[in-house]
Amino acid sequence: MANEGVYYSDYLQLDKVLGAQQLESDKAGNKHAHDEMLFIIIHQTYELWFKQILFEVGSVIDIMSQPNIQDNSPDLFIVNHRLKRVTTITHVLIDQINILETMTALDFLDFRNMLRPASGFQSIQFKLLEAYLGLKMENRFGKEYYISQLRPEDAETIKNAELKKPLIALVNDWLERMPFFDKQEYWPDWKVDGGVHPFWKTYDSIYSESLVQGEKFNLSRFEEIMLANEKKPEWSLSPKARRAALFIMMYRDYPLLQLPFQLLNVLLEIDEHLATWRYRHMNMVHRMIGTRTGTGGSTGKQYLKGALDSHYIFAEFAELTSFMIERNRLPELSSTLRKRLGFEN
Repeated sequence: MANEGVYYSDYLQLDKVLGAQQLESDKAGNKHAHDEMLFIIIHQTYELWFKQILFEVGSVIDIMSQPNIQDNSPDLFIVNHRLKRVTTITHVLIDQINILETMTALDFLDFRNMLRPASGFQSIQFKLLEAYLGLKMENRFGKEYYISQLRPEDAETIKNAELKKPLIALVNDWLERMPFFDKQEYWPDWKVDGGVHPFWKTYDSIYSESLVQGEKFNLSRFEEIMLANEKKPEWSLSPKARRAALFIMMYRDYPLLQLPFQLLNVLLEIDEHLATWRYRHMNMVHRMIGTRTGTGGSTGKQYLKGALDSHYIFAEFAELTSFMIERNRLPELSSTLRKRLGFEN
């Protein structure tokens, strides 16, 4: 049979998509609320973008789950490319709030009470995204409330997702595999005898000298988390992974470290965009309902503020910038290591 081809509306299943806006205010006994259509379409659009983000992050997790990733291989380029796509989508999530804010508080009141007890807090996809990235249940603001508003099967979905290795744990494993500190050939002038590499003892001394008055508290923090051998339970990153990440940040100009640096940078960008989205959402909620409780029973703005302050996932990478020193103070690397980092034989 001849292929009849694909028809636009059939391919996109527009009959389902465009028929999925059922207004509560149009049901029997209710008065039509014009802005409810906007409210539904905005939130349906959010869920479609969440689906795409989960699709991208899920593929990145699959790549990062491999036992070995070459930093100059297509794998790391694909990881960066897909995570940068995620940051572009999160830009859109933030901008959509501008559209939603064309609805005034009085417009919202026309249908708000019809929504109870539904709430954006029940977005399973957003909770899955947080779990995929690495937000732990014990670090969530209001964790006792976190799954209380979900159907049992949805709560089980979130619990199962949090049992799997998240992106931040896979990035930690990848950083721990950095080979440069394990080979004596790269450090002919350094005595490497196990434990913390002497490079970091030298770095510690230079870092101390770079601090100005009032910053000395950073030195004890540096020694606590960078020169340690054991990972504390509350940490997402091990000391070895932190040292590898800081090394990448400081020597990022070498070709071999450019893609790894871009990866660390895009993770910080995702955190920043999600925080910006939460901030805009919080202010919009305050503007729309003031100090009222949310339709799902949360404390409204106060809950959103608590989540904004505590739901950073990659904050440990951001802290590493506290420990950076100027390029002209960096310890000089051996010619062997410089060649390795420069793709030279």
